[in-house]
Amino acid sequence: MSHLESLKAKIAAGKAYCAVIGLGYVGLPLAVEFAKSGMRVLGVDLDARKVAAIGRGESYIQDVPSANLAPLVKAGLLAATTDFSLLKDVDTINIAVPTPLGKTRDPDISYIVAATDQIARHMSDGTLVILESTTYPGTTDEVILPKLEATGRRVGEGFFLAFSPERVDPGNPKYQTRNIPKVVGGITPACTEVAVALYARAIETVIPVSSSRVAETVKLLENTFRSVNIGLVNEIALICSRMNINVWDVIDAAATKPFGFMPFYPGPGLGGHCIPIDPFYLSWKARLHGFEARFIELAGEVNSHMPDHVVEVVTDALNSQKKAVNGASILVLGVAYKANIDDYRESPALDVIKLLQGKGAQVSFHDDWLTATIPELADVPRRALDAGGLKGVDVAVVVTNHAKVDYKALLAAVPLVVDTRNVLKGVESPQIFRL
Repeated sequence: MSHLESLKAKIAAGKAYCAVIGLGYVGLPLAVEFAKSGMRVLGVDLDARKVAAIGRGESYIQDVPSANLAPLVKAGLLAATTDFSLLKDVDTINIAVPTPLGKTRDPDISYIVAATDQIARHMSDGTLVILESTTYPGTTDEVILPKLEATGRRVGEGFFLAFSPERVDPGNPKYQTRNIPKVVGGITPACTEVAVALYARAIETVIPVSSSRVAETVKLLENTFRSVNIGLVNEIALICSRMNINVWDVIDAAATKPFGFMPFYPGPGLGGHCIPIDPFYLSWKARLHGFEARFIELAGEVNSHMPDHVVEVVTDALNSQKKAVNGASILVLGVAYKANIDDYRESPALDVIKLLQGKGAQVSFHDDWLTATIPELADVPRRALDAGGLKGVDVAVVVTNHAKVDYKALLAAVPLVVDTRNVLKGVESPQIFRL
């Protein structure tokens, strides 16, 4: 029996032994879904704290309740390790490691390379390797493929290689790993075939595409679409601000058109690992082919300016009461990069706070979702949203619209509110300054 038929048979019978490298917000939910399908899963991560937590059945990922994780660990379906040599025993390997940008917006795929080196060192014949980390088109066949073929095995026969973009939306109560359609593109048709078979055991909808490069570009298009449209609506917000037009009313009215329009909303800037970063993977690769991705670069420029605009609105709000930013007590509400999650990566709140501090403001923050210490805010005090905590605040700046906050009560307790998320929609007051 060929390696292809053997692996497909194992998957169909639920006997495949799966590994997931990288146990973060992408890797751990995927590992859990594989385990829930009945397959044994080995999670591999360099962080011994994550490995120990999984061993205790304790989740550190918001979208994976410990109540779902613990029974899988107890049943022996899910285990974790820091030892890459154990990859020799597995049938499939998913790579879900970070892919940050360098300071010059160049892709940093060092985590992918390191994971691939470990796989090449330890994998067995017939292993399926799937990259899920977001990256530039060509990474799978230009970087991973040569390293795995250097082991003497031939792709599509001695091993299988594919790309499948992660589409995780942290904190989304409706769409999670199992019911988000999974795009899959292999190096060869056999690679696509066996990768589709693996995902079909755990994911409701699997969509094969013609190549790994198509699959890589799918992810970048999705997030570039969002980045460019957010950049557009942020620019409209800046225009409306100059013209004294309520941009939120404009968007709501435009959204009544049943065709040809999709509402996007302005904000204080982009956050998270995907939208502020992924489009630049595409523009970087485009430059290598002699093409300037002007929409991507312009959207990035507009979006990165939004924290500066927030500070301008704060300045205007304070000026309305004949106060200066310098020395003002400013409370930033919400440091997570989006509502109702505990992730502050690339959060615009960090930029807003730094800019306000640079102007001499006395900045504090409130975010009940972020209970652990935030190293970037070591010098910024926390405030409670009670009478004592709000005493002396000159202006509250809503950066992240967490649902648990009573914004109308906040409005009654502080002199000014800068509302960057339209949380006080429909409320008219000279105290409110909107984006």
